[in-house]
Parts: sequence; C-alpha cells; structure tokens
Amino acid sequence: MASAQFDKAAVREVLDAVRAEGRDALTAPEGKRVADAYGIPTPKEGLATTAEEAASLAGDIGAAVVCKIVSPDILHKTEAGGVIVGVQSPEQARDAFDTIVANAKAYNASATITGVQVQEMVGGGHEVIIGATTDPTFGKVVAFGLGGVLVEVLKDVTFRLAPLERAEARSMIDGIKAADVLRGARGTEPVDADALADVIQRVSQLVADFPEIREFDLNPVFASGSGAVAADIRILVETGEVSEPARPSQEEILESMTRLMNPRSVAVVGASDQEGKIGNSVMKNLINGGYAGEIYPINPKADEILGRKCYSSVADIPGEVDVAVFAIPAKFVAGSLTECGEKGVPAAVMIPSGFAETGNQELQDEIVEIAHRYNIRMLGPNIYGYYYTPQNLCATFCTPYDVKGGVALTSQSGGIGMAILGFARTTKMGVSAIVGLGNKSDVDEDDLLTYFEQDDNTQAVAMHLEDLKDGRAFVETAKRMTTKKPVVVLKAGRTALGARAASSHTGALAGDDKVYDDILRQAGVVRAPGLNEMLEYARGLPLLPTPKGENVVIITGAGGSGVLLSDACVEAGLSLMDIPPDLDEAFRRYIPPFGAAGNPIDITGGEPPSTYEATIRLGLEDPRIHALILGYWHTIVTPPMVFAELTARVVEEAREKGIDKPVVASLAGDTEVEKASDYLFDHRIIAYPYTTERPVAVLGAKYRWARAAGLLGQGRA
Repeated sequence: MASAQFDKAAVREVLDAVRAEGRDALTAPEGKRVADAYGIPTPKEGLATTAEEAASLAGDIGAAVVCKIVSPDILHKTEAGGVIVGVQSPEQARDAFDTIVANAKAYNASATITGVQVQEMVGGGHEVIIGATTDPTFGKVVAFGLGGVLVEVLKDVTFRLAPLERAEARSMIDGIKAADVLRGARGTEPVDADALADVIQRVSQLVADFPEIREFDLNPVFASGSGAVAADIRILVETGEVSEPARPSQEEILESMTRLMNPRSVAVVGASDQEGKIGNSVMKNLINGGYAGEIYPINPKADEILGRKCYSSVADIPGEVDVAVFAIPAKFVAGSLTECGEKGVPAAVMIPSGFAETGNQELQDEIVEIAHRYNIRMLGPNIYGYYYTPQNLCATFCTPYDVKGGVALTSQSGGIGMAILGFARTTKMGVSAIVGLGNKSDVDEDDLLTYFEQDDNTQAVAMHLEDLKDGRAFVETAKRMTTKKPVVVLKAGRTALGARAASSHTGALAGDDKVYDDILRQAGVVRAPGLNEMLEYARGLPLLPTPKGENVVIITGAGGSGVLLSDACVEAGLSLMDIPPDLDEAFRRYIPPFGAAGNPIDITGGEPPSTYEATIRLGLEDPRIHALILGYWHTIVTPPMVFAELTARVVEEAREKGIDKPVVASLAGDTEVEKASDYLFDHRIIAYPYTTERPVAVLGAKYRWARAAGLLGQGRA
C-alpha cells in the first residue's frame, strides 16, 4: 500500500491541535478528518452548531440520519443521551439537535459542546470491529472481529502487529471463529473481504505512521457484499512524549553474541576452592567440561584455585577477557562490573540473585547503567549460567552436560532450566546450548535468536518465557529465523491479565493472552501449551523431515487407537487425506476383509509383521501421501520390537530412495513398547508409548512451522 495515497499532513494538523489543547481524545468530526486522510470509508456527515444547521444537513444528505453529540468532555455518547438514530426528515433533525444538547447539559453541565454530528445512517450486512491499540509488549497492534454489541460478549477478535501486508490483513478476516459467517454461511451474502482487508491495512498504516495514536476504534463497521463503512470512530492519543525503544543493529547483536557464545577466555569473578560454593562449581564445570580457552579465577583472598593462577581483580589479568562470569553477592557486583568495563570485557554473565526479582530494582538499574556505559552485554542477573556445547563451554553452577546436538534451549526460570537439563539428559536429546535469561536486564530472546539463526550447530530453538522485553524486536527476529529453523515458545501466564483501564473496545480486548497467541503465530513461532510439550517439540522437530503437503494417513492395528488418533489430528490441525479409489484398492490388497480401508486404515490387531510392512511401504511410496501416523497394538503375532525394527527398516529403505516423509507412531501395549519407542526415536521416527495425542501433537507442531515458513504453499498458519 503506497504511502503517497495518504494525506499525512492533514492527520498531523489534527493530532497536533488536539495534543496542544491537552486533550487525549478526538471529537467525531476530527476523527472523520483523520479517516478521510487515510481513505477509511465513513458515511456522509456534517457538524451542526444550531438546530437549523442540523435540519439543513439532514436535507442535504437526503436519507435517514443519526445525530450524535460532539463534545471533548463526553466520550460515551449513548450514556449521556447524546445519540438519536432513525431521524427521517429535516424537522426531526431540528428537534433531535435540541434534545441532544439538553441531554448533554443535564449529563455534564460543565461540558464543552462543539455541536451535533449529523451522519448518514448506514447498516446492513455484518457488524465488525476494526481497531488498534498500543500494547505494552508489542507496541502498535491491530484488531479485527465481530463488532457492535457482540464484540464484548463473544470477544471473537484476532490481533496482528502493525503495519500489515495485504495477505496478513486477509488472514485476520479468516482468523476469527465466526469467519464462516462473513463468508456467507447458510446462504447469506458474503462480505467483500478485499474491502475489509483494505480498511484493516489502512488502519494499521495510520497507527504505524502516527505513534501518538494510543487507541483507535471503528465500531461498528458495516461489512456487506458491496463494501465496508465505519459508522463510528473513536481515536485516543498520548498526551506526553512518544518514543521508540533504542535497538542495536543486527550486526552489533551478532558480534556481541558471538563473543558470548565463543569466548577465547573466561574470568570467574568470585571463584572459590571451597566445595559447595557457586564459584567453585563454575570453575569445575569450565575445567572438567573441556573448555579449551583461558580460564581466569578472580578472588583477592587466594593465589591459586583448582590449579589456576588466581587474580585479585579482572584488571590484573594480563590478557583479554571475552566473558566474565559473576559468582559473588549482589552488593559487590557493581564494583566488579565497573572493573570489567575498564578492562574492556564485552560480556558479563550474572549468576547472582538479589536484584529486581527481590524488589531491589535500584541495584539492577545501577548495573544496567554501568553495562551500558562500558558497552558490556549482560546475561541475567539471577540465572544458572549457560552452556554452549560446540565450545565445551559449561559456564554454570549446575551439572555439566556433554550430549551435543542441534537444539538450543533458553529459560527465564532457573527451575525450568533444570527441568530442561534433566529432560535433555534422560532422553539423550543433544543440545547446542542451554541459556538462562533470568531478569533479562539486557540480553533477551531476540539477541539469542539472532545468534542461533546463523549458528550451524543449532537446528531448532525452544524458549520458556514469562514476558518479552521488546515484543516487536522479538517478532522481527523470529520471523526471519522461522523461515529457516523452527522456534518453539512456552509462554507462561496464559490466563487473562485482568481488565485493563481502556477507553476503547480494542484496548479492553487486548488485555489478555490472545494478543501473545496471535502475534507469536504471526511471527511463525510454534507455541507449546506446557513445559513437557515444549521439550517434546524441541526433541522431535529436528528429527522430522519437512512434509511436502497436507495429506496425512493413519495406519493402525487397533480400531480404538485409530479413532483417538483421528481426534488428535483434529486437535493438532492436521488434514486426514481422502483416500482415492485406486489407493483404497491398493491398501485393501494387504489387509483382511474384516479390516477397514479409508482413513484411518485399520489393518486389525492379529496381522503379522508383513501386513505392517506392506502398508507402511505403500504409504511411504505413494507420492500423494505426505505424512504417516502409525498406531501399533501389542500382539504375540507382531511383538513391539519386531514392529519397531521393521518400521525403522522400511523407513530407512525409503530414505535411501530419496523418500523422506514424517512418520510418527503411537504404541499401545505392555512395558516392552517403551523400548520399542526408544528404538524408533533413535531412527528418526517420533514414537511414544501409552499415548495417541503426543506423537500427533509433535507432527502438528512440525506442520504449523512448515506452514508459517511457507514450505507448504498457502496452508493454515
């Protein structure tokens, strides 16, 4: 959408005048001028300052009109008796003017009354809301949903970051639960979706161009087959200064994160030779973990720690230091950090607690100021440290880690970090990095994503987060990252944040988890509903090949499992393939007469290994099938390990022919199915015992990422 078509000067004039008067809300005529400047369709209207002018305007419009009070002191017009609809003639408009002004004076005797807005009545079609608000995490956010009285009852609204491309605007119309209503359900006239998308896009560009617009409501917008018209406009503005957060460039972030993750030397501030001390554990992990760079213990009370020469201060170290790991009480951090700054240390890892998380914001602000002054990138405080396995770097007081792989994991919480560590060790999920973020006083998720995006050692990223410091920066980075590698996010705090003080419908609706949900999806991120799901997605997504299409087929040895697997597919957003007649006939050659083709394909429980083998091979070799879900039932005829070994062999044979499709499996049976599931996982087949939901959920997560990355064409994101 070319900006040349917008009259920015007209909007600037209106907003500057309103803010100069100290007002935080535009009047309806001012809102109309702003809408006109950006081509947002509104009804014919005019401002009447006398009853005679109201009558004249009604006559000029030549149709039924609605009359509304115009006052900077009356935002809720209906409450004040300031709205009269269905005015049919100039005479009725004259009477409506007098009634509205009298009602407004009775409602607020001191209110400034600018006049009465006489507006062409519009209606028909469907009422929707199009709006924008300023989210504390993401900045300017656009909303779309059912409007009028339904908006607060149903709250069927979806959100996106502003500004929007046309495809994103269209996705909002398709993204509400009532999308079928707008498409013409039950024979009703479908709305003009292009016209609606155009309005959404114009609103998004308006609020992006003018950050001082705090909230913006078009409610209702009457959408029909012939277009869209906004019947009511509400615009709220910031009265103070508006500024965007300062953000380092991508190149600056990458340079500093590369130094953090690949240091040539590490200083441990607060190193100790005493067992049980954090400084002792950090030293042991660095040394025993095999880190090959220089390790400098810092402790003014020791000459040597764990065989390494000890220094009283970072300043005394003869060579350069890339990373300083802090293991001293919070009250001593500022002084030592200043020494790091004077030494030119580019990165600090703050293990100590006792900062903002305990209410000591002042101390945290002090170390942030020091870090900024000396251009030190700071991880933490209040963290367990970090691991980067390609460098054998174990800069943490937790247990060492040596199973290398392609998954990077981050967490704000130390407890969650330990769960990540334990899960990774138990499942033998190889990791490239585990990073604690803690209070996120400086380094945050988008800094780490910038590094992992270009890190050849990382194939997927999973992040536990409680909040985002700069949601817009995260989305921009994640959008870039997720075109190449999956990003899984576990966002804590899914429940509503409570009613926010907001003077618009859009502002009130944006006060809960729905904003995070929609915008993380817009960024291409796969959101996990819980900790275990986040970890399983992280473990499984790098193992699964990217599907080439949406056709999923279930092959099961148990009818009950087939039904549950089908339910799980619906929950995971997967599309069960409609089996064409020739493929149906091909499957029927291998299954008994009392089995069931179709989808799920039920081969029945008493079948020998050859039936599993033949049907799985057919599913892999037919190019119309894009992913397989296997439901195994423990029988004497085909024991669990027999099933696992034949499945792995058939899949591997297909891979050797260049056929690599996602295959997941659910195994029901006695405890032997646990070993069989592990065997399948070792052969890049996602398999779980005792559950139909989990393997399908992992496959669904892979599909969500592939759709968002544009690898399946125009699929659901």
